[in-house]
Amino acid sequence: MRAYRERLVVPASWWLWATGCVLLLGTTLWAGFSVSVGLIVYVVLEAICAALFISWGRAAIWVTETELRAGQHRLPLSQVSEVAALDAVQTRALRGPRADPAAYLVVRPYLPRSVYVELAGRPAGQPYWLIGTRNPERLAGAIDRARPRGGGRPACDDADGDRQGGEQRPADAPGHVGAAANGAAANGAANGEDGNAWKRR
Repeated sequence: MRAYRERLVVPASWWLWATGCVLLLGTTLWAGFSVSVGLIVYVVLEAICAALFISWGRAAIWVTETELRAGQHRLPLSQVSEVAALDAVQTRALRGPRADPAAYLVVRPYLPRSVYVELAGRPAGQPYWLIGTRNPERLAGAIDRARPRGGGRPACDDADGDRQGGEQRPADAPGHVGAAANGAAANGAANGEDGNAWKRR
């Protein structure tokens, strides 16, 4: 039984925007050539955009009674320790200036909000998932309701325990995710940093 399902399809406005860019760029490249060359340029550029958008939109998010699936990865809900719905500012911070290179990101440029899913114990190989979604509150609620209470090893909050585990708990953990993300976003804006980087999964 699926408690939640969402496909990260590209909105129609992005298709229109891409078509406009193709027409503009294609016309520029076409100047001085024959009509047949111009048509080929338009078709090739539109095909590139379509392939990219279809690839982005193929990813899906599922929440069942036992696992969370985002893109190609699956996560048993027993391994989830914390869940938080993030707004656009927090999402930009955690996929940009505050991003952990080891984290699993399923984000899209047309999805400004996301859900933060922390793994129990924050393993160094994959401390958390950041999932772009149109409905962060619904997705976070579905994960929280489905995950077993008391399952998995809880994340360590004390400094000594973190050091013994070989990893110090960062400031962007769910208990601090709002303040950390907001602070990082503000610092990034002040320094002219771009927080809109993303990874495609």
